Amino acid sequence: MPRLSALLVVVLAFVPLALAQSPADTVRAGQYDYGKMWTFDFPPLDYFEETYGLTLDDEWLTTARMGALRIPNCSASFVSPSGLVMTNHHCAREQITAVSRPGENLLDDGFYAQSMNDERPAPDMYAEQLIRIEDVTDEVLAALETAQTDAERADARTTAIDSITARIETAMGDAFTAEVVALYNGGRYSAYTFRRYDDVRLVMAPELQLGYYGGDADNFTYPRYALDMTFFRVYNDDGEPLATNEYFAWNRDGAGDGELVFVVGNPGSTSRQQTVAQLEYRRDIGDRYVLNLIQSRVAALQGFYDAYPEEAEALDLRNSIFSLRNGDKAYTGQLEALNDPMIMARRRAFEREFKAAIASDAEAQAKYGELWDEMARLQEEQRELAGPYGAFIGMESEDLTSATLRRALYATFFLIQKANGVPDEALTDVRDPLLEISDRPEALDVALLTARLMDWQKYLGAESPVVQQALGGRTPAEAAQAIVSGSVLSDSAATRQALEGGTLMLTDPAIVLMQAAIPVFIGFQQAYFGLSEQETNVAQQLGQAVFEAYGTLIPPDATFSLRLADGIVKGFDYNGTIAPPLTSFYGLYDHYHSYGPDSEWDLPERWLNPPPTFDYTTRVNLVTTADIIGGNSGSPLLNRDLEVVGLIFDGNIESLSSDYIYLPETARSVAVDVRGMLEALDEIYDADRLVLELLTGDAVATEAEADAQMQ
Repeated sequence: MPRLSALLVVVLAFVPLALAQSPADTVRAGQYDYGKMWTFDFPPLDYFEETYGLTLDDEWLTTARMGALRIPNCSASFVSPSGLVMTNHHCAREQITAVSRPGENLLDDGFYAQSMNDERPAPDMYAEQLIRIEDVTDEVLAALETAQTDAERADARTTAIDSITARIETAMGDAFTAEVVALYNGGRYSAYTFRRYDDVRLVMAPELQLGYYGGDADNFTYPRYALDMTFFRVYNDDGEPLATNEYFAWNRDGAGDGELVFVVGNPGSTSRQQTVAQLEYRRDIGDRYVLNLIQSRVAALQGFYDAYPEEAEALDLRNSIFSLRNGDKAYTGQLEALNDPMIMARRRAFEREFKAAIASDAEAQAKYGELWDEMARLQEEQRELAGPYGAFIGMESEDLTSATLRRALYATFFLIQKANGVPDEALTDVRDPLLEISDRPEALDVALLTARLMDWQKYLGAESPVVQQALGGRTPAEAAQAIVSGSVLSDSAATRQALEGGTLMLTDPAIVLMQAAIPVFIGFQQAYFGLSEQETNVAQQLGQAVFEAYGTLIPPDATFSLRLADGIVKGFDYNGTIAPPLTSFYGLYDHYHSYGPDSEWDLPERWLNPPPTFDYTTRVNLVTTADIIGGNSGSPLLNRDLEVVGLIFDGNIESLSSDYIYLPETARSVAVDVRGMLEALDEIYDADRLVLELLTGDAVATEAEADAQMQ
């Protein structure tokens, strides 16, 4: 592997610079601060041998890679030779809602297919299996060599990546997709080829109350007692269950305290290779403003849900609120950690040592030495855009912005370009998105527009011409109501009629609003995205420096691509006591009786009177030191023999700093225990067909056949 001459020993020494006046300044960086999300491109075989005495061969790595799956926004895995797929309940909520038939509420009531014929096709659900990895670094970097500007580099990079993916997909056929993954911020590039499965059917899902047991209060906490599991099945092109040799068998004995475990999944994104200047910008502006946005939109959506629950359910607003509340808690935790002086001191310590190592080599200093100052300069320029950033962040998001305002954005562009003589056939990029925006109930649209106007007032200032024009002396709520009530753009059918009839006018109140905002909005976008392109290029060069110095000893940041993370089952100190490594169903029922019905620890009817054979001592959740982040939800937790011992579904509150630093002292990944899943499937849900398949690999067509075999 490549190295910067004379750097590795210096960098790995982690010797602190004793120049500070506070304890935080003498903190040492940890050897694994960059984490243990190992890629399948560069598996650290020597590390596994030296740390655990474990020799990983090609067969082990192939099974781990091919047994794992990527699904929309989450991870999953094959757990039988007949295409059975395991993932989290919270990863499947939309599909569970989508397959519910009139009169059913499967999200709340749960679902179990008594036969294969009852397994329900899940619309818009797919599963991707990574079948090949190809290093394309030289091809991508060669395309950048002649670029002179940041914009040219961005265009060249995009062109090269598109060419690579097109070449692979053409050669492989329609059932395959390709993705070029940037590792080390673009210091390395790999082409991943996936086998994509589109016929995915729901097999089993518990009630929401079990899948999300403890609700928002327990989210990102531990001890936990959630049954956050769901099972699908992949079918082949002939409509038969998919036969697969690569899958993870279940180990019914689970894992014990101190046992080695692995997580194979797709962590979404981390920022561990960001500079301290980038983290400080996030602390002061970036993450802080995103959190403010999330919290204000949760308030708007929840207010509508409370007032109009039936309409909100029809819009599947509950899942949107769940997602946003999850983001609220995540960003809150990340910001708290960014304000932790000891955590930031560890990041500064690594940066000091790495910069000193670069400076010790003349060639490296000439190539990389100015990059940190350049990145710091870009962060200062971004700070100057803080006002419009807060005002316009999420402006085009369906969940976060009023439909009337989003239509006004496109409609204003459309009318201005049309007035400037642009022919109709050249306006499709503006007209089509305008007509595709779905309607929202008026009360919800007013609430979202009110929140946006409050953003403008807060971040642009009450004296801003944009705010003055938008409010006209009214409160944000009064202005929002008047705009939605008076604009043709508040209704999709009326919008289409006005557009096709030529009656859409610049005098429409929503368009008047956008005309005042668009100059500021466009100016912000141009400046911000220009800085983002520069930041991408600087980050790529820093990534090259990291890879040249460390090689594969430091894994790259997460990119929602397949990773292998090792850890051990282990409790931790918290809140003045000790969190146990494993919990049991006794704890679940204790929470029910402690908090009572109608709480977030309520239980469905079938759980209130379990059969006499139900074992309350069965382990239900566990924690490990394995390195995870969002996107790992649904990842299998495996033992050294690649047998399922659990199902990752969350991290503890201490893990929220994992976006930018791995702290195994306190950070934990939280999993559903295989024993708890089996006990619930067998005793509570009487899902013998599923239990038989999980334990033996035998997939039978009906529950009756399973009952006969298990007697």
